[in-house]
Amino acid sequence: MTVFIDADGCPVVDIAVEAARKRHTECIILCDTSHVFDKEGAKTITVSKGADSVDFALVNMLQPGDIVVTQDYGLAAMCLARKAIVISQDGLLYTDDNIDSLLQSRYEAKKIRNAGGRMKGPKKRKQEQDMRFLSRFNDLLEK
Repeated sequence: MTVFIDADGCPVVDIAVEAARKRHTECIILCDTSHVFDKEGAKTITVSKGADSVDFALVNMLQPGDIVVTQDYGLAAMCLARKAIVISQDGLLYTDDNIDSLLQSRYEAKKIRNAGGRMKGPKKRKQEQDMRFLSRFNDLLEK
């Protein structure tokens, strides 16, 4: 099992890398050239900047049973199709049962934005979110 982290805009990179390191699990951070990551205990792969370049690189490396950390619903759907285990930065496990509704809500929000509407941004991240992520992530690593 390998842990892959979609690191662009991911607030739990350090938490995930440390948890994987403690369990001697391979951890790979993927980002594009606009970000720089150098974390002890993880390999960093930097891909050229481009629409979904990180996503496609990550999906092409996956094996069934690998764990992916991402907040991107589209990437999560592709990873599920490759039989990966996918978790959000808030500890939500993406599944075949919830991914369609998540993608639909993303589509609806984009339609509103494209029509000139405004959506509220994300709330300030709380420590409880990090703790929930770590708890669920550790559960996945132990399986």
